[in-house]
Amino acid sequence: MALEIKFPDGSSKEFLDGSTGYDIAKSISERLAQDALAVSIDGVVKDINVPLKSGGQIQIHTFDSPIGKSVFWHSSAHVMAQAVKELYPGTKLGIGPAIEEGFYYDFDVAKPFTDEDLALIEKRMKQIIEGKHRFQREEISREEAIRRAKQEGEEYRLEIIDGLEGESIISYYHHDTFSDLCRGPHLPSTDKIKAYKLLSVAGAYWRGDEHNKMLQRIYGIAFPKKAMLDEYLTRLEEAKKRDHRKLGKELGLYTITEETGGGLPLWLPKGALMRHIIENYWKDMHLTHGYQLVMSPHIARLKLWETSGHTSHYAESMYSPIDVDNEKYQIKPMNCPFHIMMYKQGVHSYRELPIRWAELGTVYRYERGGVLHGLFRVRGFTQDDAHIFCTPDQLEDEIIGVLDLTKEILGAFGFWDYQIYLSTRPTGAIGEAERWVQAEASLRKALELRNLKYDVDEGGGAFYGPKIDIKIRDAMARVWQCTTVQFDFNLPERFDLSYIDSDGVHKRPYMVHRAIFGSLERFFGVLIEHFGGFFPLWIAPIQAKVLPITDRQHDYATKVTEQLKAAGIRVELDARPEKVGYKIREAETQKIPYMMICGDKEVESGKIALRRHGEGDLGAISVADAIDRLSAEIKSRALPTKMTS
Repeated sequence: MALEIKFPDGSSKEFLDGSTGYDIAKSISERLAQDALAVSIDGVVKDINVPLKSGGQIQIHTFDSPIGKSVFWHSSAHVMAQAVKELYPGTKLGIGPAIEEGFYYDFDVAKPFTDEDLALIEKRMKQIIEGKHRFQREEISREEAIRRAKQEGEEYRLEIIDGLEGESIISYYHHDTFSDLCRGPHLPSTDKIKAYKLLSVAGAYWRGDEHNKMLQRIYGIAFPKKAMLDEYLTRLEEAKKRDHRKLGKELGLYTITEETGGGLPLWLPKGALMRHIIENYWKDMHLTHGYQLVMSPHIARLKLWETSGHTSHYAESMYSPIDVDNEKYQIKPMNCPFHIMMYKQGVHSYRELPIRWAELGTVYRYERGGVLHGLFRVRGFTQDDAHIFCTPDQLEDEIIGVLDLTKEILGAFGFWDYQIYLSTRPTGAIGEAERWVQAEASLRKALELRNLKYDVDEGGGAFYGPKIDIKIRDAMARVWQCTTVQFDFNLPERFDLSYIDSDGVHKRPYMVHRAIFGSLERFFGVLIEHFGGFFPLWIAPIQAKVLPITDRQHDYATKVTEQLKAAGIRVELDARPEKVGYKIREAETQKIPYMMICGDKEVESGKIALRRHGEGDLGAISVADAIDRLSAEIKSRALPTKMTS
């Protein structure tokens, strides 16, 4: 019996029954076979060396793909776990997944790991990897898995198995002397791992619950080439310098205090000013592109969230209701139900559609203390939410409009490199199949019309609609989830939304959720790290500092400062009785874009000595020319030179 394999380019070929992903990769090229780590058949990921039982649409995954990286890093976690179990007898295994960059494994050990322990674990990993041990899958009954976990004293494995309800067959993976409960897939063998590094240790509650035992989590990274590890470690050092938590404090942008509570940032004057500038730009862009601005409250009757389905599908991320006049109210985790209630305030004709409503709405979601992380993971954050209500024939143009607006807004901050994913209908989806087909086609066609390269996440959509996710790549080549364009067939049904079509019949509108920044807090954190605190002039909280060399130039420096202020430039006068070299160094540390130095020569000539952060002295220039230079840079929203080189 032959297997019919369909390739991404539309071609197909028959292979012998029992052929593996490796065999198929080798039929394409020896190099692909060498690099192949896993294979997908009709979206189901499998081990590269396992005989295929059926044909279908194939994808060969190498380290260049997200799935390939995940397989590589998860296999590396297994190697690390073997080393830990051997070096520290009695250790119990938690979980060891691949993460966005690298992997971790949680261990229940007698005492915390030290740097010396990590060095020993790395040494043992090297020996395991050089053993070229094959990863082999074993499928056993649920009863046998329970017996095995009990025999090995792996209590956390028992809890995981208990949670696999309805699964009668449980899979294990083996390599060398190590065995672990795992869905897989894994690398063909350990020697695919050419370079690795254990990065850090942290405490982590089992299942993220502070009521459970604290485990020891070891983070690591691994690559198929040593040069890739060297590049990563260099980037990691640069990332430490750019850490938004460190720079946020040093530059006086925001703070998070124990007194106010974790995950609740306080915006200091400079950070608040930057937010104001960014938010005004966002509002202006939306008004220009045909959106209307709306605002909604921070709480609403609990009944609203019951109607929307949030209380049944999203309760774990919501805070407990509060009592208001003997009635339950809920602090909002999302803005969408409010926009829907605005839509329901009148009868809508097809002539009014599309309706585009946008809001910078602050929402509150419960996050466990252990996962809070600066501005990246908070409990209160502002979503740049928008909702579009439209007719079927308007879908394609609306999605194109969202993509164009996204590109323009993200581009203003220096983000032009994207990873784009189209997520399609999952099992158990709600809504008419015809509407799913039309929505997916609109998303797909809009991406193709704008020549945007994308990957398809088959079955990865939400149960209530397909979506596009756009991740941006920063200056250190890291990717961040930002933009989402999400269809929703659920809420229009729940709230019975309608419009009167040209034939006089009430019909259900299409509803699209859309965010460009995603979370303004998270985007702000990304900006800090992307620019390393050296922001484009147009969003910099202080654009220039005037530095008199001595008290003799104070009056002249004051006049220069007033001229700059009158021209709309955000400027400060540093009149402290300090040496000018000290003032310059401090301004450089604070990453002030421009410094204007005033000495006796400048007073006499009516000029200033201009200095640019990161570039140094630019020479003497008239105040008028300096104003023209800064004004032009602000107006063009130019990026710092080092960001565009």
